[in-house]
Amino acid sequence: MTRPDPLRRAALLTAAALPASLLLPRSVLAQAAAAALSSQPPGLPVAAVRNVPETFFGTTVDDPYRYFEDTKAPEVAAWMKAHSDHALATLKRIGGRDALRRRLGEIDASASARVGEVQRRAGELFFYQRRGAQDDQFKLCVRRGLAGAERVLFDPETLHKATRTPHAINWYSASPDGSKVALGVSAGGSEEASMRVLDVKTGRRLGPIVERTLFGGVSWSRDGRQIYFHRMQALAKGAPPTDKYQRSMACTMPVGGAERSIRVLLRAGDQAPIEIPATEFPFLEILPDGRAIATVMDGVSPEFSAWHSTEAAVRAGRPAWKKLFGREDAVTSMAVIGDRLFATTHRGAPRYRVIGGRIDGFSPATAATLVPESARVLGSLAAAADAAYLDVREGNIKKLFKLAPVDGATPQEVPLPVLGSFSFGGVEPSLPGVLLELESWTRARQIFAVGADGRVVNTGLQPSGPFDAPGNVTATEVMVKSHDGAMVPMSIIHRNGTPLDGNNPTILYGYASYGFTEEPFFSPSRLAWMEAGGVFAVANPRGSGVFGKDWHLAGKQATKPNTWRDFIACAEHLVAEKWTRPSRLAIWGGSAGGILVGMAMAERPDLFAVVMPSVGCMDMVRAETTPNGVPNIPEFGSRRTEPGFRALLAMSTYHAIRDGVKYPAVLLTHGVNDPRVEVWNTTKAAARLMAASASGRPVLMRLDYASGHGIGDTKAQVLDERADTFAFVLWQTGMPGWELAPAPAR
Repeated sequence: MTRPDPLRRAALLTAAALPASLLLPRSVLAQAAAAALSSQPPGLPVAAVRNVPETFFGTTVDDPYRYFEDTKAPEVAAWMKAHSDHALATLKRIGGRDALRRRLGEIDASASARVGEVQRRAGELFFYQRRGAQDDQFKLCVRRGLAGAERVLFDPETLHKATRTPHAINWYSASPDGSKVALGVSAGGSEEASMRVLDVKTGRRLGPIVERTLFGGVSWSRDGRQIYFHRMQALAKGAPPTDKYQRSMACTMPVGGAERSIRVLLRAGDQAPIEIPATEFPFLEILPDGRAIATVMDGVSPEFSAWHSTEAAVRAGRPAWKKLFGREDAVTSMAVIGDRLFATTHRGAPRYRVIGGRIDGFSPATAATLVPESARVLGSLAAAADAAYLDVREGNIKKLFKLAPVDGATPQEVPLPVLGSFSFGGVEPSLPGVLLELESWTRARQIFAVGADGRVVNTGLQPSGPFDAPGNVTATEVMVKSHDGAMVPMSIIHRNGTPLDGNNPTILYGYASYGFTEEPFFSPSRLAWMEAGGVFAVANPRGSGVFGKDWHLAGKQATKPNTWRDFIACAEHLVAEKWTRPSRLAIWGGSAGGILVGMAMAERPDLFAVVMPSVGCMDMVRAETTPNGVPNIPEFGSRRTEPGFRALLAMSTYHAIRDGVKYPAVLLTHGVNDPRVEVWNTTKAAARLMAASASGRPVLMRLDYASGHGIGDTKAQVLDERADTFAFVLWQTGMPGWELAPAPAR
């Protein structure tokens, strides 16, 4: 699960209508095993049913494949490998799949490079990650001035060649003067990043490789000689896996210092110098004036707490932290410029407002409201030397505003050249202006510089390609009435002149958790899908934050069923308006989006031809037993409480699957090294669907043994999976030319 549910009421068990027992009778378990024998291709191992029942608050819950959670057990590992090999071989046999894979590669390589994660530093230094058209992974690069010569600082492909395991840069941070850079590198999609500090001039590593630096959280002293970073605890032998993300630390060390020079400044679970719950995460940031900001967050909620002191006091061991605000103040973004603090909060303002004041003695209760709540949704703040920059969403369009750090300042809009969405990049608090990565549904991402004078200029850092602005593609924005009258926004991306005759193969995509909103984004691979005749729709059901905090809360924990019922309504709209029909409609969601598409399938199996959970959360009752399950309790609930258990059970696809139901074709994809959603979510759901489905439609489980949650995947891994995904939909929706070729003779 991360920080980056459709069909008629058939099987969903809501909190209000749970039976006293969900224990499957022995006869049903036997029938499930028998069904498995006849519903999968011969020669593949059949998953035995070994039920482990658990009782929560008077409700007994079956777990017929609990033993699958031991993925290293020989029987389980063999089952996984056999079924994954079968899926890969089957997908390879889909007519048109290989041509589609070539086309995806051509479109992706049409721009000479893909560039992102830009950071500006003093002296016109630009750091960024770049993947050339012929490269398989992003490299860390630097140049002086936008027209300066590019130099590669770190290439993870060297580690790939040495170890035969893909490596990726998970995060990086350049020092204020640009003389040094810290970066986190992990292997095989594990996200288990280790920190390296490099001298920018020579490329030489300074000091040791520091393990357990998964999230980076790097800040620097202003002279670049001291580095501050976040680190996970070292687990004791035999410690439960749920301890992994607990008691993490904010640390510091001199650049080039040995491991023994690392000093813990804040630790989750400690009472002093700040009381931090063991399950939360502390971070430190050093500002240009030497002020130190400590922030504490739970990892999934946007709200956080903050304190301030000075770097000198922190290094002397006498920080005397002063609290700025707590979680109860509902602050989700903050910017500090000199002695002024700006913050967005949803307390008393579900669509957010901006408050501000002097940092010394700051109190959210008495702070002035600088930007009041309105119909717009206020988003993130970024601090630059000249102003605090703010993104504001109006409908599905983001606008940029700036607030000067002076008394009486009013927000000033900065007109942008593309109507779409953007993220802040290259924000350096000692420099004026910001960089924006700006894109839309139909315009490829470009990197723009916003000057202190309000001018917006394309930096040219992202090379343009021939497919960046397709003239034959448009986006249709609609509002769909859901089951209870709520109006749900959906974007339909399609080629001009797409006939509304119900024949278009259509993918409906969604996520809808953590208050994360699917904003307009450009996808080169989506062009290949549309060339094949496809329509692509993106919904923002409740659980997202498209209409502010209330919209998020209306699809969280006990209200989570709204999420997939909103999604079902969007699917029904696509059918009613003849964009497609059920036999040509696919749904797709990843990670927490697995809840969305899995429960949509469970509740309305008649509405879809294809369901595709990717690294999906499929067994929510067991989520809390995993390392990343504990941090996710604030979003989904805890099985230790009755309301939490009822909510988790109601959103758990694995437990909602029923024997004898004609389920759609299902393609489950997962990286075996996933640290966020355990791969057994996919394997257990796949086994259950193979045993239960009476439709005769395929249930394929595609595993990648050199991948995790998708973060850090190579270009080849991404495009291979994308080709398989699109080809599977086109095959299962009956599109001519996408039939399955006969299996080769043995």
